[in-house]
Amino acid sequence: MATTLPDARTAVLARIRTALAAGPAPQPPVPDWMTPLHPPLPETDDLAVVFAERFVRAGGEFYYADTLEQLGEQLRDYLATAGKPRFFVWEPEMQAVLTAANVPFVADETDFLPHADAGLTSCEALVARTGSVLVGAGTAAGRRLSIYPDQHLVLARPAQVVAEIGEALAGIKQHYGKALPSMISLTTGPSRTADIEKTLVLGAHGPRRLALFMLE
Repeated sequence: MATTLPDARTAVLARIRTALAAGPAPQPPVPDWMTPLHPPLPETDDLAVVFAERFVRAGGEFYYADTLEQLGEQLRDYLATAGKPRFFVWEPEMQAVLTAANVPFVADETDFLPHADAGLTSCEALVARTGSVLVGAGTAAGRRLSIYPDQHLVLARPAQVVAEIGEALAGIKQHYGKALPSMISLTTGPSRTADIEKTLVLGAHGPRRLALFMLE
């Protein structure tokens, strides 16, 4: 026999009275806001090693050079292996380093749009926690040279490595003050997506390859 409406109402009210008699529900524990969200970084005196490991794990290509001669050899080998792409370098400081290292490059925007094969930029910081490169548009490379070419090369120094993202952002704020660059990009590995049928595609929204050359 089906339960009548009054009987159902009585049953519901009885359950409510039982729940109220038991007292308030236990509250969830208060989070410990002082506990770090991430585990501590490996104990080492050289954060550059931690950065390099995590940068490579994210899909980047890492090169370390002690001298300009070694840097020149690494860059020339990279470009030769990549099929001698048109290599754009627009920052005067980076141009001076590559000239000293005897590495040819395109110093202006000649044929950039149709032949943006590879570009080299500096960076604001390197984040050991995530293996990320913090790039800003406040240099002569602007916004395009780190995003438009198929291959993004970065020239950095070990002193630019910091432990956390917050330190990198604080550093760029201290450097530029209120005149922050119009774009700040935290790049972790080459551009990738797996939105379509969970098939990983590289270079979907930016460079297909990301290579970092660290000069001591």
